[in-house]
Amino acid sequence: MNPCFRARIGIDIGRKLRLEDAIAWAAANGVGIIDVQLDTGANIVTSFDASRAGDIRAACDRHGIRLGLHTLSAVNVAEYAPLVGEAVDAYLRAYIDAAVLLGAGWIVVHAGFHFTDDIPMRMRTGLERLQRVVAYAETKGALILLENLNKEPKDAEVHYLAHTLAEWRYYYEKIDSPAFALSFTANHAHLEPEGVEGFLAEIPLHRVQEVRLADCFRNGTEEHLAPGKGDFDFPRLFEALESRGYSGHYTNAFGSLGDMLQARELFAGMV
Repeated sequence: MNPCFRARIGIDIGRKLRLEDAIAWAAANGVGIIDVQLDTGANIVTSFDASRAGDIRAACDRHGIRLGLHTLSAVNVAEYAPLVGEAVDAYLRAYIDAAVLLGAGWIVVHAGFHFTDDIPMRMRTGLERLQRVVAYAETKGALILLENLNKEPKDAEVHYLAHTLAEWRYYYEKIDSPAFALSFTANHAHLEPEGVEGFLAEIPLHRVQEVRLADCFRNGTEEHLAPGKGDFDFPRLFEALESRGYSGHYTNAFGSLGDMLQARELFAGMV
């Protein structure tokens, strides 16, 4: 058991708990890193005022918890329709403003999605939007992390952008800012022909601030399974990352809170 490594493994709370309850749960279970979505219910992004945010910051400080935010991949960052695109800009700015209020250390964002025949326009639009968002983050002292997303079935009408190495590179090579880094979802790379090692051989690991974890099947479909339910080689991933000098945090993103908590112990025994 490696307690130092375990301390670097966080939990994706998502929308499972009210943020105040998520902090209390993390503190009670010795979890020092959590991320949440602010899209619905008690955690909706518009619900945080200075008073509530101050209490949340104080609770995180008291328990030594690092908080991150995770935007909704269903919001199309590559949206170019009039008015709708402006709303996407406002949505992302609202997440940045909330991160400042809450003292969140990072905001995971996505590159959007396309409908097969409009890829170039979608990618240009998404890049321009991300450049604006990062510029805004710079003024607020916030950190944006661009995640590599998952492939969809070949015959699906809608496909996520930045699920291939080439697409992800299109964005991160064109955005150079202290307010911009990467979130590497290892299980998404497992679905691609290059696999995890192919991604690690190409991506600028010094720009990766988070590695997200779930099990799945090689070259399969998108699934967020608990460890052992797929064929992902977690010990090999950890060895590859740690031997290359990766020192950021990991985030469990699968199953129930109990599943993710239990997996922290399992992963800590692999390093």
